[in-house]
Amino acid sequence: MADMPGTNLTREEAQQRASVVSTGTYDVALDLTIGDERFGSVTTLRFEATPGSSTFVDLVDADISAITLNGTSIDPALYAESRIPIEDLAAENELVVEATLPYSHSGEGLHRFVDPADGKVYLYTQFEVPDARRVFTTFEQPDLKAEFTFHVTAPAHWQVVSNSPSPEPVVEGEHGTWHFPETKRMSTYITALVAGDYEVVRDTYSGEYGDIPLGVFCRQSLVEHLDADDIFLITKQGFAFFEGAFEMAYPFGKYDQLFVPEYNMGAMENAGCVTFRDEMIFRSRQTVAAYEGRANTILHEMAHMWFGDLVTMKWWDDLWLNESFAEFAAHHSSVEATRFTDAWTGFTNARKNWAYRQDQLPSTHPIAADNYDLHAVEANFDGITYAKGASTLKQLVAWVGEKDFFAGLRAYFAKHAYGNTTLQDLLTELEASSGRELGSWSQEWLQTSGVNTLRATFEVDGDGAFTSFAVEQSAHPDYPTLRRHRIAIGLYDLVDGRLVRRERIETDVRGERTEITELVDHRQPDLILLNDDDLTYAKIRLDERSFDTLLGHIASFEDSLPRALAWGAAWDMTRDAELKGSDFVALVLAGVGTETDLTAVASLLRQGSSAVNLYTAEADRPPLAEQWESGLSGLLDAAEPGSDHQLALARAYAAAASTPEKVQSLLDGALEGLTVDTDLRWTLLTALARIDAVGEAEIAAELERDNTISGQEHAAAARAIRPDAEAKAAAWRAVAVEKSTPNETRRQTALAFQVSGQGDLLEPYVDAYLQMAETIIEEQGVWIGQVALVYLFPLANPSARTLEKVDTWLESTQSGPAAKRYVLEGRDDLARALRAQSQ
Repeated sequence: MADMPGTNLTREEAQQRASVVSTGTYDVALDLTIGDERFGSVTTLRFEATPGSSTFVDLVDADISAITLNGTSIDPALYAESRIPIEDLAAENELVVEATLPYSHSGEGLHRFVDPADGKVYLYTQFEVPDARRVFTTFEQPDLKAEFTFHVTAPAHWQVVSNSPSPEPVVEGEHGTWHFPETKRMSTYITALVAGDYEVVRDTYSGEYGDIPLGVFCRQSLVEHLDADDIFLITKQGFAFFEGAFEMAYPFGKYDQLFVPEYNMGAMENAGCVTFRDEMIFRSRQTVAAYEGRANTILHEMAHMWFGDLVTMKWWDDLWLNESFAEFAAHHSSVEATRFTDAWTGFTNARKNWAYRQDQLPSTHPIAADNYDLHAVEANFDGITYAKGASTLKQLVAWVGEKDFFAGLRAYFAKHAYGNTTLQDLLTELEASSGRELGSWSQEWLQTSGVNTLRATFEVDGDGAFTSFAVEQSAHPDYPTLRRHRIAIGLYDLVDGRLVRRERIETDVRGERTEITELVDHRQPDLILLNDDDLTYAKIRLDERSFDTLLGHIASFEDSLPRALAWGAAWDMTRDAELKGSDFVALVLAGVGTETDLTAVASLLRQGSSAVNLYTAEADRPPLAEQWESGLSGLLDAAEPGSDHQLALARAYAAAASTPEKVQSLLDGALEGLTVDTDLRWTLLTALARIDAVGEAEIAAELERDNTISGQEHAAAARAIRPDAEAKAAAWRAVAVEKSTPNETRRQTALAFQVSGQGDLLEPYVDAYLQMAETIIEEQGVWIGQVALVYLFPLANPSARTLEKVDTWLESTQSGPAAKRYVLEGRDDLARALRAQSQ
């Protein structure tokens, strides 16, 4: 769905509209029985307005049959550029719009999916940021909250779920109509409808504030894999934590969690009707990291019920408030309330690295971004908005104290329930609860861009004791802000082969250099770890002795969090061309086999592959690739049969394998303890396709074994990864040309397209990519454009020639800002790889 000019609402337009109207109620009747391509939508919108004023309502891709304002017909021909103008408004108004709209196949609006496993139909909505207007007529902005009443006509045997509890349908023949109770006051983007042949499991959470009815929904073809008990366990633990911490009942009555197909996001916090990508219903064996990730997502969306849904940002400038808080709250509650007590280690190993990368791109922006229009908003669902913001909130909690932080939140929720706020509203309550002035903190951390780097400088005497010790802080010259950091400094010694923390001090770092007098006369340790316990958001550098210790003993830390910080420092140094790719590969091979955090294991195996393929000079790459492949093979053979490490290493070895024999033996089930289930079969078959050891016949045969939507997505990836010109051409068309490609199939195809070692085959697609980048967002919309521009960028085989072509395009392009941003980010990754290769 291409974005038309009228869909890109600006902040100024939203402010103007909010100055003349205030929304009361929506009454929305949806008919899902009129066909497979379109559905009926009748919206009755009642609102107040400044008498005599004019504005517009939003509706995208509609075929409108009638518009009535205050009893007077409006010509549907006035509907243009996704807007209906409404003029000469009264103090009290009623607008009725009758229309049909298309079902979506891109995951935006009302998405329709037919399950190839059994032919059953599944629908769901996805409205954030601005897509409720693809389903009913709206004032599509977060500060025009309203109560919503939905009436849904659908096949009588379907499950039909929305924000309010599902009523019994009124049945006439094969169809039923569900008349939902009116919702609480909320923004359009968190309303929802999910309908279809879903299966449901129900339970109840009983807590201090009463009972909450719970539901877990999934497709019928996934029921055998549904582990509802674990989902309910995390859900109940989350409610117990959040209701206790906020001293406030869950505000939306019932709580349904619906796992839906072909979902673009991880999940969405629709009030009382939370949607998740149904890959989180695990049909094959996963490591504990997958279960930790799912628990984190469940808790993230639950935190939004208060922060985002109950109290909502006035405009998308404060998107970060929603997402950063939910990110922080999910990890905090995981540690405090669930079995995943090392969740902050996982955050450091994965999410924080996402933020560091994003913050060093040319598109970096402040946490509190200037989201001047909807296109800017859609581009800023990134590592800064989520993980950097959460890191900053974590530091704020450490600074003001957890007790005062949550006291401020409780006051904030109580004062602004069902309303809209800005950042200042939150700071006001936190200042009142903590007694601290937070304006300068906000300016320093939320309204500036870039990441600082911290390093220790010191001198020692002949006995090995510090005579001086300081922490130096630096910043990129384009983003020169030097911030205040609350950090811990850990001194680690090797004791009987283990890295043991001998001493920890906590201190504040300010400006270019901070003297740490507390460490003078203390003996130099084997390893100095700045930002121990990960209190702040900053890159850290290791001194020479500390790094030498790390190279030989990274697996020797007693705790997982300092090891995560060490891994992160090493990876960042590799990306910054301060550490050779070969040294990072050696480090990973030495430590990944005994790494206790499975999130780290997965991250390190991906990073090791990148160190080989992106950050190593072409002449040095073959022997390092052989070392990587051989090392992974040895680790796989040594892994405990049936362990999570064995599964993770099998996946990594398959991605690195250059010959088919061992991959085929794994596929044949030759390795003790390794369960070769459906998804692992696809992983191994795709590895064989990458090295041209299998072709279309084998892929088609595997798809016949697994004729599901997941099977179709895996098959598309296996075809795209083949070193074959026709296969690449077909994959390119599926991602960049054909509008009918299902959204998740498109994404999986794109992910498999760019392959290291296929440079000659992919060379023609450098020019094709740059030509496509000019128009794809305008022609096919933001979501399809983002998938194509991010995943098809020619990075897998870095060359100076490619960089030159990209630079020429950037100098002359007439594309919009979103396309230019994605290309510019790819360009930065490419230039970074070439710098690392030249060291």
